[in-house]
Amino acid sequence: MLDIKEDIQSLTDFKRNTAEYMQQLKQTGRPLVLTVNGKAELVVQDAASYQAAMQAAEDAKTLKALLAAKAGKGRPANEFFAELRKKYNLPEKRPRK
Repeated sequence: MLDIKEDIQSLTDFKRNTAEYMQQLKQTGRPLVLTVNGKAELVVQDAASYQAAMQAAEDAKTLKALLAAKAGKGRPANEFFAELRKKYNLPEKRPRK
């Protein structure tokens, strides 16, 4: 979670003290909001916390899709693939050997 006392800094200060801010990013795992003329302009974070955030977003997306499927939303795969074949003028599926 963002700590507004520590995690919002000017871009100028970040440039002057990059090493210290990099250490802070790695230690806390929190993103850092960088400001230009007092307005939020950029967000930086360490690679590990970025990867964790992206994985959490992907997991949430997958869970949402699974819950929708369980609730009966969506459509059968064969209908979807038939529509794709028609839309892109692809041949009918080949029979299995």
